[in-house]
Amino acid sequence: MATAEQHYTLPLPRFDKPVKLLIVVAPYYRDIADSLITGARATAAACGAEVDLVEVPGALEVPTAIAMAERQAKFDGYVALGCIIRGETTHYDTVCNDSSRALSLLGLQGACIGNGILTVENRAQAEVRADPQGQNKGGGAAAAALHLIALSRKWARDTKGIGFRP
Repeated sequence: MATAEQHYTLPLPRFDKPVKLLIVVAPYYRDIADSLITGARATAAACGAEVDLVEVPGALEVPTAIAMAERQAKFDGYVALGCIIRGETTHYDTVCNDSSRALSLLGLQGACIGNGILTVENRAQAEVRADPQGQNKGGGAAAAALHLIALSRKWARDTKGIGFRP
């Protein structure tokens, strides 16, 4: 049982420049989403990060919104939140696999993303995982994004411009 396991958690990174996170949430299960958001916001606040929040209709739209923000806005990283509970059809598998795959592909392209989209068998599992006082998967997703931002900044290099100086 997962609750009996002990897991190591990296200490949160420290930043010398401001961090701006975008939380993208699919609030299909509003109470679960609200718990995930609470955990993510608290973790971001612990690092002094500024947070914006947008809602999308479902888990499949989360990666699309992040891709749009990556192209059109100025965020250092992203927190993907939502909950997919197994139903009676294979739609569950499609939504789980495709949302996760799209987030992974965005990450491989350089976006700093923490994936907090829960994929569970039932509501009870979702409630335990979303609870900020429980498994706090929203906070964990924010921490993952913050760690990737720290790595991105650590490995960033100065680029030299081409052409005339302004």
